[in-house]
Amino acid sequence: MLQAINLGIRRGTKLLFENTSFQIHPGQKVGLTGANGTGKSSLFSLILNQLHADSGDCIYPEHWVTAHVAQELVDSSQQAIEFVLDGDAELRQIQQAIAEAETQDDGVRIATLHTQLDNIDGYTANSRASQLLAGLGFSNDDQTRAINEFSGGWQMRLNLARALMCRSDLLLLDEPTNHLDLDTIIWLESWLKAYRGTLLLISHDRDFLNNICTHIAHLEHQAITLYTGNYSAFERIRAERLANQQSEYIKQQRNIKHIESYIERFRAKATKAKQAQSRLKALERMQTIAPAHVDSPFHFSLFEPEKIPNSLLSMEGIDAGYGDTKILKNIDFQLLPGDRIGLLGPNGAGKSTFIKVLANQLEIQSGEYQLAKETKIGYFAQHQLEQLHNEHTPVEHLQQMDRQAREADIRNYLGRFGFSNDMALSKIENFSGGEKSRLVLAMLIYQRPNLLLLDEPTNHLDLEMREALAEALQDFSGAMVIVSHDRHLLNSTCDQLLLVNQLSVNEFPLSLDEYPKWLSEHNNAQLNQTKIENNTAGISNKERKQIEAEKRKQTLPLRKKIKQLEDDMAKISKKLTVINERLSDSGIYTENNKAELQQLLLEKSELDKKHEASELNWLDNVEQLEKIL
Repeated sequence: MLQAINLGIRRGTKLLFENTSFQIHPGQKVGLTGANGTGKSSLFSLILNQLHADSGDCIYPEHWVTAHVAQELVDSSQQAIEFVLDGDAELRQIQQAIAEAETQDDGVRIATLHTQLDNIDGYTANSRASQLLAGLGFSNDDQTRAINEFSGGWQMRLNLARALMCRSDLLLLDEPTNHLDLDTIIWLESWLKAYRGTLLLISHDRDFLNNICTHIAHLEHQAITLYTGNYSAFERIRAERLANQQSEYIKQQRNIKHIESYIERFRAKATKAKQAQSRLKALERMQTIAPAHVDSPFHFSLFEPEKIPNSLLSMEGIDAGYGDTKILKNIDFQLLPGDRIGLLGPNGAGKSTFIKVLANQLEIQSGEYQLAKETKIGYFAQHQLEQLHNEHTPVEHLQQMDRQAREADIRNYLGRFGFSNDMALSKIENFSGGEKSRLVLAMLIYQRPNLLLLDEPTNHLDLEMREALAEALQDFSGAMVIVSHDRHLLNSTCDQLLLVNQLSVNEFPLSLDEYPKWLSEHNNAQLNQTKIENNTAGISNKERKQIEAEKRKQTLPLRKKIKQLEDDMAKISKKLTVINERLSDSGIYTENNKAELQQLLLEKSELDKKHEASELNWLDNVEQLEKIL
């Protein structure tokens, strides 16, 4: 196990934590949460022996293989797939030894090494590396490209693939979703669920933590507290503790009454019906989520727009793209007040292109784009961070937008976004990506837009700021369109989902929770179609149909088996959820409930084993199915 014993760490004069003890057992998946600067990354550095403890110990078995994602970019002409394969150090050592033995013509040594290679699945290494790269969004051609041909963001994906390639006992991931889109995050989520080692994960993506983690280690007040269950379970327990503090409880009730008042005033008005429904959602969430965030440093709301026209913008017969490449074709679209839209779609389908067209940031190829005279767009995109002036302070950025504003009012406004005291007057050249994102959001909101177009607004933002943004958007009376890999943000702020796919933009008929399944089926259909086209090139339609019929016959038993195993795993997961919720209740750990606790732990252990067995069986059957297809 990984064990901390009376651990204490300082960085300079700042105490991060002291007298901290916890145990993380093999196979547990632990999310590290806490405000920026509380020591999450320092704990990783300590585990990797890049930092020494000031007191106490942090130990784990010497034979454990540890993997983490390197933050450095590599300037090398090495092929991407070879770089990823280097992540398995033992594989490379055996391959090197085989090459040396072959030059010496040592038959016994060669045979022994090939047995070792087989024992570590070395013969499937290239296939596994290729699957990792494909899952992280690399095309077949990309896999043989040189590393230095990729941008910084794609090189970070290569670093992630290399870490996943390592057959590790302990995997440390620090913000692995920062450079990923929603489709890739869903794939990574699935991979990490199946990971058999011990996982320590730093992430600001609530759904990502919820779907992967079995425990949460929260850093605050110079201590690390380990909670059983996922992030939602942690929030419930922390909320209960904070709600017991009377002043915080009163604050929560005041927020709830504010939302209830809005609902009562506007639920009967047709023009406000959507907003009222959104606040009902917010109220339901606030009962469990808001109390866990009462000590957040971020509390802001969006200004009420000065005017909202009856129709904000309309598009008819729009074609858009880049050069000769068409991304969107014959798009008809209208944005009305109160529209709250989330955009979904496979990688490269055109979500960002569509939002650029809406923002009038990309010249259309044909069609008619009409923006109402009174429409005021607030557009957020990552490239805007690069347009900030490094030599200016947050106060100066806002003063350039509003020459009449008093400095005291600007500083008070910036304080809601975490720019307090000296930070509001500091040059932004040393700001982190998250701090720059917060400043761009603050500048955008200050302009009182009636249409928000947000392209990945949560990149680099921590959990507290994401929650504050979600709550502020709940209260926004204008219209908005959001592209985001943060499913919690989409779920809590959007009333409508649109799918950007195959040059078109249409309503997504399913829920956001069903999107991963739709995406998997879409990707499989695309893959199968490509295989069919490759395998049946140059043959008649009759022969093609015969081949397809034979494949259906061969795959039917496998498909039935896969469906049965999926149903079994769903039932087991449901039982585990009930057990985990009970285990997240602090009352179960009292002396009176000792027998029940032991029984629950026993049941959980048995269910975990059944789930793992079903999962391995499922993977075997899926692999057989893919070979046939």
